[in-house]
Amino acid sequence: MTLRAKPLGQVILIIVTPVLIILSIAHSSYTQKITGLEIMTRVDQQESGDDQNSNATFHLINKRGQKRVRDTIRLWKDYNGKDGFDVKMITFFKSPPDVRGTGFLSWSYWDDKKDDDQWLYLPALRKVRRIASSNKGDYFMGTDFTYDGMGERKVREDHHTLVKEETYENVDCYVVESIPKEKGYIYSKKLTWVDKVNWLTLKVDYYDRKEKFLKTLKTKWQIVDGIWTWKKSEMKNHRTGHKTIIEIKDVKLNTGLTDRVFTERTLKRGIK
Repeated sequence: MTLRAKPLGQVILIIVTPVLIILSIAHSSYTQKITGLEIMTRVDQQESGDDQNSNATFHLINKRGQKRVRDTIRLWKDYNGKDGFDVKMITFFKSPPDVRGTGFLSWSYWDDKKDDDQWLYLPALRKVRRIASSNKGDYFMGTDFTYDGMGERKVREDHHTLVKEETYENVDCYVVESIPKEKGYIYSKKLTWVDKVNWLTLKVDYYDRKEKFLKTLKTKWQIVDGIWTWKKSEMKNHRTGHKTIIEIKDVKLNTGLTDRVFTERTLKRGIK
């Protein structure tokens, strides 16, 4: 077999072509970069079980370091669109005595245009109070969480943009800016730090209606029966210096909670 020298033009073509292929792949990879919407969708699609039962201790700490402690039990069920519902959640306060028996019930709907229904039971008055939409920005039971934050906000209610990638507490994260589609929402935007590997929300910065930095939520996670669940969360209000720390314990998954649990009747009666 005789080897023949190739014309110079062919040699250049052979050398250049692989370079063009590499550049083409790099360009394709860049143009197909993950979007903010895709990131937040992945976060939302994390497996959380059919239902959850857990105990949570709230630590309410003011800027002087003075602390109030409240113990609660929380029951949660995922409906995933069944009968028009997204999720239902009910929380009861077990202590201290001045709030014992207080209950909170929330129904979140699959339809974006339908606001959450929420009720608060006050045992001293023996009365269930419905939380009006205009009061969703109020703070829940003296904590730094609003009634709106106690419900379920859907990914499709906001515009999501990937603004940067950075390391947070030694974890590689995407940082996504989310701006509400609706006018007059209680926050003008939020920035969310998402773990690139496990798709967990590690930190969220909230900005008020005037786009001023307001609060930060930091979350620690744990694995229970193969599912990531909250272990500890801290919400700090930078304006007041007040913060709320929630420690979650005794998490039980897929216990078969029925629809009867998430009703006004249960809210009044409590968990037996």
